[in-house]
Amino acid sequence: MIEFKGIAMKGNVMDMAVGVIIGGAFGKIVTSLVENVIMAIVGKFSGGANFSSFVYKLGEVPNEAGEMVANNLAYGSFIQSIIDFTIIAVCIFMMIRMVNKARVAIEGEPEFKEDPEDLKLLREIRDSLKKG
Repeated sequence: MIEFKGIAMKGNVMDMAVGVIIGGAFGKIVTSLVENVIMAIVGKFSGGANFSSFVYKLGEVPNEAGEMVANNLAYGSFIQSIIDFTIIAVCIFMMIRMVNKARVAIEGEPEFKEDPEDLKLLREIRDSLKKG
């Protein structure tokens, strides 16, 4: 139990937990944006098309009760998931970009330190090996 507490209380684990929680909430916001705003606009320009309703009928198969039910390939839901993912990825990229710009504005440009001596030596060895 003590080992678990030591691991769980490390900074990276706590940061990751906060990121997962905020990411889940952010995902809900973006999903709502996609479903309620963006897809309404896409539907307006595409003549009211709803990707989720796009299916290819494969025929009928019996269910557990022995009744025949439609067997559909719901490729429209897959298209909708790709659109959702793309928009979420763009939103997260924009958010990270804004955070990085804000960090630079607050902290200034990061200072790059000179390479350590061992790294310089390794580069010299690599270059001399390339020359033969």
